[in-house]
Amino acid sequence: MFELAQLRCFTTVATELNFRRAAERLNMTQPPLSRQIQLLEHSLGVELFTRSTRSVALTAAGRAFFIEAQNLLERAHQAAASARRFAAGDIGSVSISFVGSAVYEFLPRVIAEARLNQPQVKISLSEMNTHQQHEALRTRRIDLGIVRQPLLQTGYENECLVREPFVLAIPRQHPLAAVDQVSVRDLDGAPFLMYSHAAYPPFNELLTGMFRSAGVAPEYVQWLGSSLTILALVNAGMGLALVPRCATNVVFKDVTFREIDLGEGIQSELHLTWRSNNDNPACLMLLEAIRAAVAAEMH
Repeated sequence: MFELAQLRCFTTVATELNFRRAAERLNMTQPPLSRQIQLLEHSLGVELFTRSTRSVALTAAGRAFFIEAQNLLERAHQAAASARRFAAGDIGSVSISFVGSAVYEFLPRVIAEARLNQPQVKISLSEMNTHQQHEALRTRRIDLGIVRQPLLQTGYENECLVREPFVLAIPRQHPLAAVDQVSVRDLDGAPFLMYSHAAYPPFNELLTGMFRSAGVAPEYVQWLGSSLTILALVNAGMGLALVPRCATNVVFKDVTFREIDLGEGIQSELHLTWRSNNDNPACLMLLEAIRAAVAAEMH
């Protein structure tokens, strides 16, 4: 089988129709150039040139092969360029999963930043709860997970991206909506919408534990799987709820938000998690874009 170097020699001679000028263009002497052409002709089993002491001309086979050789060299050039761009993270694809509340503020900002830095990288998004994302990472169905709870196992990397307080969501008609300062004690016995343990174990454990420590017992009327659903039911007047501050970006006409002191360490977190051996260059570049977006927001 012929080599790319032989194709370059052939197309240069075919363009110049002069071995001396072709050798000069290729920065080589005529004998090795002639040898490369002979090896190519032997490999193909056809003569590509007719030669005389005064001229060089392409044969019919040579003219047909010239077109194909140019195409092969162009495709080889494109393949090499694509490989370099893929290795640099400029092209490729990245699959990201995320918890629903990440889409309120954090994720749109990150995706916008990534599209500016890596416009040729395809980003596939899927919404999953934290447990589903951990499983998707284990089975390599996703590159990156945006989760509420890091995957603390060997072979995985985790990075806390966002820490923010919880705020109290109140139906507009509720008496607490008219109070400027709300405390945890005000929630004792109040109808309350809570994250379910099955769908949102980090928030469920954190908030129910906080209530127990404070000696406060809300009346849990529903256990739900997403901040959006919780806010929709607050809007319907079914109860109060604690949601991450980013959820205030979701506008419901009958929901009022109030700051509330829940005590030390009671805050919402978003973590980025990925496999330690993920060698997808586009994924690694996206990690940097995410870090840059978060850093810019903090400053």
